[in-house]
Amino acid sequence: MGKGEGENQTSISEFVLLGFGNLPELQILFFLLFLVIYIVTTAANMLIVALVVADQHLHTPMYFFLGNLSCLEICYSSTILPRMLASFLTGDRAISVTGCIVQFYWFGVLVTVECYLLALMSYDRYLAICKPLHYATLMNGRFCVQLAAGSWLSSFMVLTILIYLVSQSVFCGPNEIDHFFCDFTPMIKLACSDTSLVTLVTLIFSSVDILSPFLLTLTSYVCIIVTILRIPSTTGRQKAFSTCSSHLIVVTIFYGTLMIVYVLPNTGSMRALNKIFSVLYTVLTPLINPLVYSLRNKDVKEAINRVLRKGRVFREVD
Repeated sequence: MGKGEGENQTSISEFVLLGFGNLPELQILFFLLFLVIYIVTTAANMLIVALVVADQHLHTPMYFFLGNLSCLEICYSSTILPRMLASFLTGDRAISVTGCIVQFYWFGVLVTVECYLLALMSYDRYLAICKPLHYATLMNGRFCVQLAAGSWLSSFMVLTILIYLVSQSVFCGPNEIDHFFCDFTPMIKLACSDTSLVTLVTLIFSSVDILSPFLLTLTSYVCIIVTILRIPSTTGRQKAFSTCSSHLIVVTIFYGTLMIVYVLPNTGSMRALNKIFSVLYTVLTPLINPLVYSLRNKDVKEAINRVLRKGRVFREVD
């Protein structure tokens, strides 16, 4: 339908996020489950941020980027889960068109920043393992701040352009989105105006802002693995791999589920499977990240132990 034709119809004012509404008997269970996930996700990521800020042993490029990632995960969860929890509790699945576009804007910004941060963290590990003599010079504090700031600013700029184009679309019905949050594809499918431009721009931006960081991440780890395999001693190989294993797990989970969601066809029986994998990368990934880093990372565990020891000392003094 052309834009002119769409403009002759009445624009809708709200969408209905169907989510998991086809399982009414499980709504309270879903509410409790996702509430626990939200609380644990927020608390765990806040702990990581607090440790990175307060513990001088973690004032390194790797943990600077990890702190940024944890801040991002808190925002990421807060973009999707509170609205989702409200719909489980009240049964109200309606969201205004403007609210839906705003939710997609923040979701898009945060996914793009996460792609950049994971790429920067992999590049940091590449330099630490493959170029150890030049690491301190290349990854200085000022350069790390510039990289992180560039990731956030470029993501805001790209999504601002994209959201401007999306906001020009006309939505005149139907208004049901078979998803639990406002993602681009299911939302833009409901537009009754011409969406060829916004679809093209989205494809271009996705190639630059998601595919490029993924290729950088992949290239970094190929180089890391090749370098590790060249280390003669088994102990040396294990030590080198342990420094990046946590990040590799996070990258695999994030990109693995992301690709499944956006590569698999979103039709018929695959739609329910897409929803499940969408939960993995939008809800569970922010929960898994701090748990992986705290449970598998020696430096983070030592920082937690130092905090606990200080807490015991303060209690004994009192």
